[in-house]
Formats: sequence, C-alpha cells, structure tokens
Amino acid sequence: MSLTTYNHVSIPSFMYGTAWKKEATTGLVLQAVEAGFTAIDTANQLVHYDEARVGEALLHLAKQGTTRDKLFLQTKFTPVNGQDHRLPYDARATITTQVQQSFASSLEHLHTDYLDSYVLHGPYSRRGLSAEDWEVWAAIESLYDAGKTKMIGVSNVSADQLTLLCVKATHKPMVVQNRCYAALAWDKEVREICRTHQIIYQGFSLLTANREVFIDAEIRAMAARYEVTLAQLVFRFAMHIGMVPLTGTTNPQHTKEALQSDRITLLEEEVRQIETIGL
Repeated sequence: MSLTTYNHVSIPSFMYGTAWKKEATTGLVLQAVEAGFTAIDTANQLVHYDEARVGEALLHLAKQGTTRDKLFLQTKFTPVNGQDHRLPYDARATITTQVQQSFASSLEHLHTDYLDSYVLHGPYSRRGLSAEDWEVWAAIESLYDAGKTKMIGVSNVSADQLTLLCVKATHKPMVVQNRCYAALAWDKEVREICRTHQIIYQGFSLLTANREVFIDAEIRAMAARYEVTLAQLVFRFAMHIGMVPLTGTTNPQHTKEALQSDRITLLEEEVRQIETIGL
C-alpha cells in the first residue's frame, strides 16, 4: 500500500523513524525492514539521529538481498540552530553550500547516489519565512531539479509557513512531516493544506504526544472491540485520514503489530470520534 504525491512519486503508507536510536540504530533498522517496513526516515543531525548507522544497516540488507531500489529513504537538512558542534557542513559557508555539503554527506552515509525524499528539518524562524528559509528551499529545489532526490519536503512547519511555500516556491513541498497532536485535531489545519495541494502528510509522535488518548474509556473500548492494541488503532486512524504515520518503536513485537494496523476497517463515526478526541 502506498500514497502518491502531486509529482507522481509513490511513498509507502508507513515509515520507520530512527530518531533517538543512537548506537542501536543499525540493529533497529534491520529489525524494522525484516518485519516489513520499506520506508526509513532519518536526518543528518547527530543530536537526535545517527544517519551513518542507518547506512550500515542498508549495507547489511543489500547483502541479504534487500537492495536500495526496494527501499524508500528519506533524510533531512538540519540548519545550524538545530545542530550541535558535530556539523555535517561548514557553518561559515553560505546556506546553499551547507545544503549541498549536507546532502553529499547524507549520500555517503547512506551508500546511495540518490534519495527518495529530502526534507528541510524546520524553517529558520517560527513565524513566516525568512531570507534564510527561501535560500535553503531554493537549494533543496535545485537538488530536486538535478534529479538527486525524487521528492522534497519540509518538517516542523506551521500552516502559515506551508501556505507561503505553496504560493511562492518554484516547487511546493511534496511531503510535510509534523509532530501530530490530538489536541490540535491531529494537525488538521496543516493536513487540510496538504490535501488541497496533494502533499503527503507524515505524522510523528502519534503515540508519545497523545498519551491522553490512551486513557480515554471510549477509545479503549474501541480497541477492545476490534481486538487490537491502542497503538494499532491510532496508526489505522492515521492511515484512514490520509496520513503516513511514523513509528520509532524498539520493541520487535510492536514493530510487527504496527504493520498489521491496516487490517482494521474503521467506521466513519469512529474516525470522527478519534479525530476530535483531544478537542
């Protein structure tokens, strides 16, 4: 099962996220792919990710027969304000050069000559889009124009910022990846912009950011009725509303269970109930 962006590129309907895995990254990526995940999300940012260890897993997988073309690889350019001292580029260089250096470093880490998706980890400013944001986006667009990545996107973006990108950019984002809060109707405002522009919405922290959902009696009853876990219920809901969910579970059983989420068929009223649970 997959979704298709406005530029006619397909993306698997579920992604494995590698944030905060540190030295366990290689083994957990292997575990995820062996369980059935075909899309891997990472970033060239050593504060929260270990992109090179994702690459180590990819080398192991290739030897086992899971070659590069069978996987969807997404990584990110992280601006200086999201990095520590271990930068993947020269902080004194122009932003355009930083993007080029970070991208080249990512290809080296991941042992590939192209990416499926390249994402700006977040705008430089919390409101609006600054000159730095437009420079970084133009640099990312250039990588797309050169055929080095099949799609481009942005993470941690507000509805206003996304609207600006859709209106003014040469290439509007093909994917958006945001932390997804039930209290904000699961980021409904941004999701609606994505739906309008045929942008794929990726949701992360679906479980960790929404612990109140798991204590709701009606949601627990719904999960019991379908004989699924609460996590499976949330992941299926996410897919139902057109979202690509991310999971970063380290538990082998939970990894397998997550991929079984699409076997559930929710009723429309149940979808509405989950969508408004935090309001």
